[in-house]
Amino acid sequence: MKKSRSSRALLQSVAVGAIVMTAGSAQAQISLNYDNLSSFEEPLAFEIGEATVLVGGIVDVPVKLTVDDSVFDGDVDVSVVTNLDINVEMQLANRWNVGVSYFGQYDENRRDYEDNVAGFIRTSWGSLIGGNVNGLVREATRRRRAVGNSNLVFDDFYGRTNQWGGGYSGRFGPTTLTGIVDGDGHFELGAQFQRPIGRKDYRFTTRVAKARYLAADDVTHFATIGAGVVGEFVYGSSLFDIGLGYENLQAGTIDIDRWYVSGGAQTKIGVLSLSAAGHYGELDGTPESSASLGVRYDIARGLSTNLGVNARKAEIARDGVSIVDEDETSATASVRYSF
Repeated sequence: MKKSRSSRALLQSVAVGAIVMTAGSAQAQISLNYDNLSSFEEPLAFEIGEATVLVGGIVDVPVKLTVDDSVFDGDVDVSVVTNLDINVEMQLANRWNVGVSYFGQYDENRRDYEDNVAGFIRTSWGSLIGGNVNGLVREATRRRRAVGNSNLVFDDFYGRTNQWGGGYSGRFGPTTLTGIVDGDGHFELGAQFQRPIGRKDYRFTTRVAKARYLAADDVTHFATIGAGVVGEFVYGSSLFDIGLGYENLQAGTIDIDRWYVSGGAQTKIGVLSLSAAGHYGELDGTPESSASLGVRYDIARGLSTNLGVNARKAEIARDGVSIVDEDETSATASVRYSF
């Protein structure tokens, strides 16, 4: 127990130190789109009075085939998914920018509409943000999304902060710093360093999060703290990356550790984009795994066909508590238009 507490204190100290050590100033982009469908084209831009409005969106028609265990059950879902991204921003007399970002998604299959909204003040020292900011640090420090409909599950901490909170994001030369905190004192801190060298591009990120996780039994809440790093190498049209993570989960007498490693590669050959990724981890010695393959074929500007094959498996229980219960293999094909 003492070792776990000292490790958590060290992680928090390292993260805070990383946030304050960099001098200088610049601005960082804000995006509230935490969904897998993030392949927006350049948004439409126009002016209303003194405000600049940016609009982007996606219409996706996926056909998903789910295979349960080794038995082909023929579960096929056909639905429409639409995303809408709106950013309204204006500059004040003191050259500060104020604005509102909104992201909404409707999933016909779930018959559910979800959205994120946040207001921000952007200065030469970075941006202060308030609203649905729980995904900002994750988006800034995660491994790149794969192409097509591929989605590598478990490549993240189990713990999540509350949806509502406040945060800061600022870019200082090649380094971007992002931090958020919610009303319960949960927080995430992240740093990203990116620099091109010749025809190569290197990107390194780190992230620390103190959050909460609702177990698969929908009853037990775990207090979590985790730390992770990502390394990325880009050469030409190909990208290779790897991520490492550690997380501690506590609930009552249950105190368990989790570690994982995820890696992948993606490339673009003309109008064809390909990706492959894999994940392996252990929660208190019990394995979790996932894999994904993705293909995207560009038909015209904004219009593409996409395919993804995704598999995940993790069935973990401790002291009568079902912590994770996932076992699915599926293939999803879709026609997508983005603007």
